[in-house]
Amino acid sequence: MASYELNDAAVAHARHLIDARQYVLDSDWGESQPSAEDENGYLESHSWDDYASWHLGLTVGVTDETKARYGFGFGDFRRLHRTGLIACVYRAAEWRHKKIEIAAHELLQHLDDTSA
Repeated sequence: MASYELNDAAVAHARHLIDARQYVLDSDWGESQPSAEDENGYLESHSWDDYASWHLGLTVGVTDETKARYGFGFGDFRRLHRTGLIACVYRAAEWRHKKIEIAAHELLQHLDDTSA
């Protein structure tokens, strides 16, 4: 199983999206999460740093500027999805990536407080 570090820049980006009300509260994450084709299209016009800002996890030991480096996506490259954060919490808890689980949970609480 891969090890992940928390991507602090992505946490800040997610918080900014929440504060700017750039989020979707009700979506089917399985349908909303970017496909490999969507990711490739995004990377054609954005930097790897921009791509990284949509992922809470950085895979340890994997080279930067490869898609394998980035995990725990939470948005569709335009808006944060509440269901994306829920998926991050669930997957991080399941795989025992505690820092990512806690960060995703705190972002989810911030989203719920902001959108209430």
